[in-house]
Amino acid sequence: MSIINDIHQASKVIQEGGIVLFPTETVYGIGANAFDDEAVKKIFMAKGRAQDNPLILHISDMDMLDDIACDISFMEYQLMDAFWPGPFTIILNKKKGIAKVATCGGDTVGVRMPSNKIAHDFIKQSGVPIAAPSANVSGKPSGTNIQDIIDELENRVDYVIDGGESDIGLESTVVRVIDDEVRILRPGKITKEDIEKVISHVSIDKNVMGKIGIDEKVLSPGMKYRHYAPKTPCKLIYSDDFQKMKDAICEIASKEEKVLILAFTEDLVEFQQYTCIDIGSKNHLDEVSHGLFSLLRKIDDYDASLAIIEGLPLEGLGLAIMNRLIRACSHDYLVL
Repeated sequence: MSIINDIHQASKVIQEGGIVLFPTETVYGIGANAFDDEAVKKIFMAKGRAQDNPLILHISDMDMLDDIACDISFMEYQLMDAFWPGPFTIILNKKKGIAKVATCGGDTVGVRMPSNKIAHDFIKQSGVPIAAPSANVSGKPSGTNIQDIIDELENRVDYVIDGGESDIGLESTVVRVIDDEVRILRPGKITKEDIEKVISHVSIDKNVMGKIGIDEKVLSPGMKYRHYAPKTPCKLIYSDDFQKMKDAICEIASKEEKVLILAFTEDLVEFQQYTCIDIGSKNHLDEVSHGLFSLLRKIDDYDASLAIIEGLPLEGLGLAIMNRLIRACSHDYLVL
């Protein structure tokens, strides 16, 4: 593996059937030519990714969209016009020619147009849509900088483009238009409230906070499997009554031999008798989301028997943060 800053060389790797670790504004991705079955299979092997977990296709312009999607509705075009380029993925009817493994053999494909300039230029010079999941070994927190992921991905990819820290730190919002309603399959930086400014009918898929059965088929990545998770067992607790939430956290913590508490800046003083990690301020959720995956990677450094994580209201960017935390806790969460 080589770390490079030459996008032209990286695009040649794609054209020759290799896989490249590259930055986007959300998280880093591991990319391959979306039309090359064998190349896309290398992504699944590199990550240890389940074969029924679809990939998102990344494009640089609308001409590329014409090569991979069909029967696009007016509403779908409205959404793309409003949120592209940016951290927004839309599930569309696919055309033939896309690697079957990328869509898990389904009839739809998730597509997004990154706003990150390195990602844009890389895709454009490659000349093909780039199929890419987040850059991490499956189950671990997604990579938002090279330092967090280089060790686990060493010798698993052909080239790496180091683009510094990801701007956002959470994967893209994923939506599907169903019966003239926008359904959010995976929340992200583009919130329900943002989408409602464009389309009035928006809903949250039940699986955003729920657990999907092993035999259920999914349209979006990040819905089905344990994800973003440290090795340390984690438990997420939330109540809009802070005293009730604090009492529950302290009760569980008192029974652990070595507990770690992840609390928001404003609440750290309430848990000072325990070892704590500062999640960030509730008033600056952009900063919380930016550092979330790096923070989750630090949990195992404490060798705790349990990590208890303070939750957030399910609104705005808080919904996306809670979605990631629930999966990091393997759905072990308590809402009081």
